[in-house]
Amino acid sequence: MQKIKSLMARQGLKSPQESMADLSPVENLRIPSKEELRELREQPIDPQAEQEIIDSIEEVYFSNDSFDMVQHELEKLPPELNLQELEEYRDKLKRQQAAVSKKVADLILEKQPAYVKELERVTALQTNLQLAAVICTNARRQLSVAKEGFTEASLGLLANQRRRQLLTGLLKSLRTIKTLQRTDVRLSEMLEEEDYPGAIQLCLECQKAASTFKHYSCISELNSKLQDTLEQIEEQLDVALSKTCKHFDVSHYTKVQLAYTLLGKTQTAMDQLHMHFTQAIHNTVFQVVLGYVELCAGNADTKFQKMQYKDLCTHITPDSYIPCLTDLCKALWEVMLSYHHTMQWHEEHDKQETTPTPEDAAAAESDELAVDHSYVKKKLEHGLTRIWQDVQLKVKAYILGTDMSNFKYDDFIVVLDVISRLMQVGEEFCGSKSEVLQESIKRQSVNYFKNYHRARLEELRMFLENETWELCPVKSNFNIAQLHEFKFMGQCRSPSVSPSRQAASSSSSAQEELSLFQQYQREGNPFEMHMEHKEEETEDVLASNGYESDELEKSVYQDYDSDSDVPEELKQDYVDEQTGDAPLKSVPRETMRTKKKSDYNLNKTNAPILTNTTLNVIRLVGKYMQMMNILKPIAFDVIHCVSQLFDYYLYAVYTFFGRNDMYESSGLGLISSRLRTTLNRIQESLIDMEAVGENAGVHGPAEDRKEKVPSPHLSQLVVLTNSGTLYGLAQRVVATESLVFLAEQFESLQSHLDTMMPAAKKPFLQQFYSQTVSTASELRKPIYWIVAAKAIDYEQMLLMMAGVKWDIREIMSQHNVYVDVLLKEFEQFNKRLGEVSRHVRIPLPVSNVLWEHCIRLANRTLVEGYANVKKCSNEGRALMQLDFQQFLMKLEKLTDLRPIPDKEFVETYIKAYYLTENDMEQFIKNHREYSMKQLANLVNVCLGSHINKKARQKLLAAIDDIDRPKR
Repeated sequence: MQKIKSLMARQGLKSPQESMADLSPVENLRIPSKEELRELREQPIDPQAEQEIIDSIEEVYFSNDSFDMVQHELEKLPPELNLQELEEYRDKLKRQQAAVSKKVADLILEKQPAYVKELERVTALQTNLQLAAVICTNARRQLSVAKEGFTEASLGLLANQRRRQLLTGLLKSLRTIKTLQRTDVRLSEMLEEEDYPGAIQLCLECQKAASTFKHYSCISELNSKLQDTLEQIEEQLDVALSKTCKHFDVSHYTKVQLAYTLLGKTQTAMDQLHMHFTQAIHNTVFQVVLGYVELCAGNADTKFQKMQYKDLCTHITPDSYIPCLTDLCKALWEVMLSYHHTMQWHEEHDKQETTPTPEDAAAAESDELAVDHSYVKKKLEHGLTRIWQDVQLKVKAYILGTDMSNFKYDDFIVVLDVISRLMQVGEEFCGSKSEVLQESIKRQSVNYFKNYHRARLEELRMFLENETWELCPVKSNFNIAQLHEFKFMGQCRSPSVSPSRQAASSSSSAQEELSLFQQYQREGNPFEMHMEHKEEETEDVLASNGYESDELEKSVYQDYDSDSDVPEELKQDYVDEQTGDAPLKSVPRETMRTKKKSDYNLNKTNAPILTNTTLNVIRLVGKYMQMMNILKPIAFDVIHCVSQLFDYYLYAVYTFFGRNDMYESSGLGLISSRLRTTLNRIQESLIDMEAVGENAGVHGPAEDRKEKVPSPHLSQLVVLTNSGTLYGLAQRVVATESLVFLAEQFESLQSHLDTMMPAAKKPFLQQFYSQTVSTASELRKPIYWIVAAKAIDYEQMLLMMAGVKWDIREIMSQHNVYVDVLLKEFEQFNKRLGEVSRHVRIPLPVSNVLWEHCIRLANRTLVEGYANVKKCSNEGRALMQLDFQQFLMKLEKLTDLRPIPDKEFVETYIKAYYLTENDMEQFIKNHREYSMKQLANLVNVCLGSHINKKARQKLLAAIDDIDRPKR
């Protein structure tokens, strides 16, 4: 393009821009003359040849404008110039120039019309621009005139009016701002009045107003201040919310909830409330325990305040344990009662707010409200379990923080009662079974009870070893229900109710239907009532140790003339809980109406026979049952210990009065296999034989011995060898019959114990009653047998019978002297029984056992005497029958025992003398109650009369066959 322009310049042509702008003169180049142009046009043109000429031009000529062609051509000249060559080269360049010039000229001519047309358009544009300049000048002139005549006058008035309106609005805004700045004082007053909803409402309105004027710099500060005030209100509101955790006030809580509703933080408030309840529980128990710890420490040492609650509980002294526990439960009750009131408040307000609302107006608000109510309800229901769990953990830490193994029984019962009442509160609070509390109190109870039971067993051993087995006088209508240890059974038949609950339930029938939260909704405290009850019922509370005599005990067994303080139902016979029947504990009235020779108690009050030790055991059983009544989880442990009390008492009575090596040789079967099994079991499981010095090192380690008690020893004051007292018959009667009485009391308690016993452990209780309690009366046989064996001189009778001649030939009409001697012994025995009965009532079963033993021994002595006879005739056998019939006739006048024991034993033996050989053999096989000696003598005596030597050998062989398996 630049080459074309250069060429055009050389030819004297101008571009349209150069023509319009009147540009600087064109460079003076040579322009071909018309002749040359014409010559060029007229020359025949071969386009192909022309193109070849143009193509033959060097490339360098088409480069940029800075190219100097003259210099280029001069440099190309050879060192030696040749004119002809130069002219030829010049002609070549001319031809190239002519071809280029022709080509350029053709192009210019081709674009000539377009150039002219564009030049015309530029001229027209110049004319329009000049017209526009004239119009603008006229407009400026007219605007200047309008400014002077209209704007400065009319629009100035409008501007002033607008400014006035703005200033009026500003004044109103300033007044509002002034009011906003004064709201601080009012907000403070409202907070002091605890008008939280009003304060929040005012603060929110101020914030809304402040947001309207936020463009003022002073308002931005005020808005920040209002936000701080609102946060301060929320803090105070949180403090106010925390106050409801201990003392719930309906109006106060209503204000707080309304305030949170205005803030739109109902759910947050509920979260905060539960946090405050948790904190309230912790702070409350800590302060209560801390107060008692500092009080007991006696100094203002601050180290206690820095302790953890669990560690603090270990510093509680035994003396302050129960008051502290009571105050602890009172304080926790207040917290739980506040939570209960809180739930009631929300339930009532939910009912009030569920009234129908306009369909469209409050639909969204109603949905949001429903969501809040649902959240609050779920949160409160969940909080019940959570709060009760916190309460349990705090009380558990307190319970386990002190070793209660050395507490007095009464104090421990009070602790159990308080915890039982607390568990009742928990059940009504959230339906919880209080597993945490039950486990902790069970641990303490088992620990306490083991130590307590061990001490009681040792005391029982001491009492048994110092017991003189004198009769403890009681009224004829005495039963265990009169003892204060068993009062709880009369107050409430249900074993699951604690003593304090029994008092509450017996106070009025209306209160039985109310829960604790309903009873103490307005005022009072269930734990205060509990303590008041304990103070009022001091006479029903157990003495510090179970063996102290108290006024109630005196009224039971010393004060015979007055029973005005005994309730009417206790004056009646003891009535069984389940059946309603009065058990038979004394001689039937029909028996008492008819004078019987064997009844030695008709001149005595028909009162139970028992000792102080028996009464102490019964009291202990009452105490154990009272503990079991309050705390059912350890029921099995307690019942097991109750069984040990009975076992030890039974074993002591047996070892004192019934153990004798002559039992086996007597052949009377005095000790049944069941009784023998029971005695062996007691000895193995309960009696520490090492302590007695027997079989040292054979028994188990010391850990096992802790559960055992040394065997008791009979007091030296008890003499069992004096024939004048029938070998301690009075003491034997008191001991044995007190055991029987104790067994009867256990029988009457069986149904009550069965209801407390876990289902899995009931077989143990059934076995205890069937194998142990029911065997108590079986001890009568071995114990009274010793008296019967010594009371009558059976050896003298044998000697006298040996001096009688039995091989007589005539029938005698007079009995032998030994019968009279034996009967005189029985008369003397009867007289001694009467003397003993003046001191101790001898019940009919006892006298019957004594007479039965004496008669059995006498009859067996007769058989033994008859078996010692060497020779005997038929007349001698008749004399034997006469003697025995005389003995029976006189004996029936001394005793009412019917039938006479072992009567057939003697008669059968006497009549066996008359049997034939075959019958004798059958007799030997069927009557194994006779000894080998007695049977052999029977065969030998019959020899010669109706049995020959061969038959004798046969019969003796049969006897030997019978005896062989026994060897």
